[in-house]
Amino acid sequence: MKTRFLFLLFFISSYGFSQSVNDYKAVIIPMKYDFLKTDNQYRLQTLTKFNLQKYGFQAFYSNESIPKEFSDRCSVLYIDVQKENAFLTTKLFITLKDCYNKIIFQSEIGKCREKEYEKSYVEALNDAFQSVYALNYKYSGKTSTDIKSAPVPESVPVVAIPAVVVPVVTTKKEINEPKISENKSANLLYAQPTSYGYQLIDSEPKVIMKVYKTSNPASFMAIKGSVQGVLVAKENKWFFEYYQNDQLISEKIDVKF
Repeated sequence: MKTRFLFLLFFISSYGFSQSVNDYKAVIIPMKYDFLKTDNQYRLQTLTKFNLQKYGFQAFYSNESIPKEFSDRCSVLYIDVQKENAFLTTKLFITLKDCYNKIIFQSEIGKCREKEYEKSYVEALNDAFQSVYALNYKYSGKTSTDIKSAPVPESVPVVAIPAVVVPVVTTKKEINEPKISENKSANLLYAQPTSYGYQLIDSEPKVIMKVYKTSNPASFMAIKGSVQGVLVAKENKWFFEYYQNDQLISEKIDVKF
């Protein structure tokens, strides 16, 4: 039943979104897919880049320097390869998403019955790429300015993190206002879609923070180094909030979604 659904989704995606793929000139490749244990295991990232370039895309690994013309993260697509559980058969399919994690294209399932992992993954991925080939991709010439940015909600409530203990207060005088950090970094962070939400990267690119989806699109569980907190939107700005020595810290984060 799941397989039939994916096939149906493939045809719908091909019909409705194939033209949208042509609006993007380049694709960003993560260094590890969720079903793999290490970066570029079985050289699947290398194979992904080879196939994308073969079919006309410019392709870049997420950890390599990207040309300035693609500095707007919404001007590129983000590829992911996912594995479908199956007995005695390796099944993989490809998704191409935009900067808002919206699926622009999803491939047909690539299959292989080889027992050897490396060979089965390689053949299944190549099989899935046949759907990409069938798109007859050709860049339409659109620029990043043609892609509108999604609005950020004007104000949202702060979502508390489980297991965070708020200090008990007895009088109004003892209530501490959140300490606002005015440390404005010169480096704008870019939100790169992941399976769990986003990873915020700087211009190197280096992962600065990982944020995890919640039921509220303007509030994320967040981890920055060893510090855990929340990333929330308030008055069209993003704040990383966490507790330090029983003091609520609210740190403004310059991030582009």
